[in-house]
Amino acid sequence: MVDLTRPETIKQIEQAVQYSFRNLDLLVEAFTHSSAADDRLQSNERLEFLGDSVLGIVICQALFEAYQDHLEGDLTKIKSSLVSRNCCAEITDQLELVGFLRVGKGMSFIKSLPRSIVAGLLEAVIGAIYVDGGFEKARAFILNAFGGLMEKVEVKGPHGNYKSLLQQYSQEHHGVTPLYTLLDEKGPDHNKCFESAAIFQEQQFPSSWGVTKKEAEQKAAYNALIELGVIKEQEGLRASPASQASGH
Repeated sequence: MVDLTRPETIKQIEQAVQYSFRNLDLLVEAFTHSSAADDRLQSNERLEFLGDSVLGIVICQALFEAYQDHLEGDLTKIKSSLVSRNCCAEITDQLELVGFLRVGKGMSFIKSLPRSIVAGLLEAVIGAIYVDGGFEKARAFILNAFGGLMEKVEVKGPHGNYKSLLQQYSQEHHGVTPLYTLLDEKGPDHNKCFESAAIFQEQQFPSSWGVTKKEAEQKAAYNALIELGVIKEQEGLRASPASQASGH
């Protein structure tokens, strides 16, 4: 079993996570699986629980700031991908942390630990850093660990970042920035839908409805890109204002 009290082991772990612990008991706890603990309260399960929440809020904030024109659904898809078991396990492997995890005798002979345990180790480390050093230290660790993956992630699906694409096109080819006009809104306050259209160079493109103003603008930008021939129409995405409004 790994001796987590050895100075050399502690140094290797701290170099891997680029953080120096003030309370080494937290480090030991983070790297102790329940199968190796005399009491499950002394295992990394509680830190894993905490780290999962800290990871979620940091990733959410980072995505909120980085993708300002993306809709809630797109942001949710990206976040789910980044905080998934596979992604967390991949980062744990990249940091080479698994070799320091204390597991029980019954698991020490397993060639490859379950991915849930490997992913849980990363969340436990995040939780330990958060308790030991505070939110900003945990945030720095997460952004450093996930930075490469966040840069590569792409939004897929019918509501991509069409507003940014339209703005890029209109500025490059016409030197202007498109505007969006709210044409109509329907429904009670708790269940409204909105109709918007994109406008630039005094041309108003086909409008579109959405359950939020941002969604309506994204769809309106999509319609404009279709009319301009910048992208090809995806089946089922564009509908006439009348047919969209009738669904609400």
